[in-house]
Amino acid sequence: MAIEARKVVLESVADASGLKSLIEQGVFSADEVIAVVGKTEGNGGVNDFTRILADRAFRDVLMELGTRPVAEVKEIPMVWSGGTDGILTPHATVFARVAGEPNHSDEPRLAVGYAMSEIIFPEDIGRPAMVQKVAEGVKQAMKEAGIDDPADVHYVQTKTPLLTMDTINDAKSRGHTVVTEDPLDSMNISNGTSGLGIAYALGEIAGVPAEEQIGHDLSLYSSVASCSSGVELNQAQTVVVGNVRGAGGRYRIGHSVMKDALDFEGVYEAIRSAGLDLPERARPSDIGGRLVNVFVKCEADPTARLRGRRQVALDDSDVHHHRHIKAAVGGVVAAAVDDAAVFVSVAAIHQGPSGGGPVAAIVDLG
Repeated sequence: MAIEARKVVLESVADASGLKSLIEQGVFSADEVIAVVGKTEGNGGVNDFTRILADRAFRDVLMELGTRPVAEVKEIPMVWSGGTDGILTPHATVFARVAGEPNHSDEPRLAVGYAMSEIIFPEDIGRPAMVQKVAEGVKQAMKEAGIDDPADVHYVQTKTPLLTMDTINDAKSRGHTVVTEDPLDSMNISNGTSGLGIAYALGEIAGVPAEEQIGHDLSLYSSVASCSSGVELNQAQTVVVGNVRGAGGRYRIGHSVMKDALDFEGVYEAIRSAGLDLPERARPSDIGGRLVNVFVKCEADPTARLRGRRQVALDDSDVHHHRHIKAAVGGVVAAAVDDAAVFVSVAAIHQGPSGGGPVAAIVDLG
């Protein structure tokens, strides 16, 4: 079974016509779809309902055109990141596991695995218990993908719960405390804790960090983590993407990091890592239409400096700095690959170097 990976654009908030078209064209069947990672056009905040609308639309298509039971379709991991600020285009990357001709090549090719963690309670968020639960989910997803070596993992996308007033009050009613009572702040904390869980699972850090290190010790991070959070679930939904020798198919993934918001060379390094030969001074035309998608995490540099220049996004009380940096990095990445339908997500603490973030690229090697 090989992996098919295709990108489709969302022409409206609840548009799944791109997915439907691929199924009707026979690119893959509805029953072969195993994961979706996408961007929606909402505010990217706690109350971003566009993620729920997109999720429902895509699952409805899979139920309409497939034969899997409803309960099974509901378990398919769909990680939706809200917010297409600036020039970013709402879109989704669809992964399917398809039957094809046997491929005995020893070349690394795309492999995808998925898992759901144990329940993450409100009191777990931002604490070592969540790190451990996320790490176990990553290991399960690696096993499901057939990946044995952590070095073969190039992208881990998680969706985890954040705190709302309801879940905060639930924890209190059971005699527990929570790490913060600010729901928006809990988004950063949930993402960062997930990033540390990924780093721990893959051996990028030596052990489970202490609670006081979570959100504070920025020397601890994963170079392949991309973590989102929302109100849609109470577990860590994990998609692991890597390469397996002999897996077959046309696709391969690689990764690098953007050292800061202007580091477009980090994007090209990820594409090279995936197996596409680019010149030293790469241009978008050198990609030759072989890029499926690029996945980036970013954050406003906490020093409020970018290559020595003062930045004011962190001081802006009108527009949250998440929206500033998402739009800015989205523009940089889109220019690098000549495509505005790229996955750029914020709240990157413990995901890549401080002020930068991981970048993964999937290419079609033909």
